[in-house]
Amino acid sequence: MARTVLFLYTGNYYRSRYAEELFNHLARRAGLDWEATSHALAIERGKDNVGPMARQTIDALTVDGISPLGVSRMPEVCTHDALAASDMVVAVKEAEHRTLLAERFPGWEDRVTYWHVHDIDVAPPDVALGELKALVEALVQRLANVREGSCADTT
Repeated sequence: MARTVLFLYTGNYYRSRYAEELFNHLARRAGLDWEATSHALAIERGKDNVGPMARQTIDALTVDGISPLGVSRMPEVCTHDALAASDMVVAVKEAEHRTLLAERFPGWEDRVTYWHVHDIDVAPPDVALGELKALVEALVQRLANVREGSCADTT
């Protein structure tokens, strides 16, 4: 059974979906026994989200030659079960997600890895998704190194 990484985002529509799709593509290509999923910490805040996945996410994946497998999946709400079932949890932006985790899943705010990738209101998609791409690529590389025994840290 594959190990799992859970990417968290406020609405599970833009950044976390990009991270999920990119991670799964790269992990398959690297032959890793890891699979990503993504969930929303505050799906109700995505009132402007239309459809299952942000157009910017689909476009960025397409440019990289990735056909998003979850393009028709609607955003999913995070649950205690989803957190507990994950081998690794990554929140895409600490400033947005640490407080949400503390409020909605007390105790989890200190158990996840935080990245610092801005949303579309602060950084244009090419910048934000470019930063996210570099972080996901580095994560996949670390997991590949662990598999090969050359590194002990997966966070």
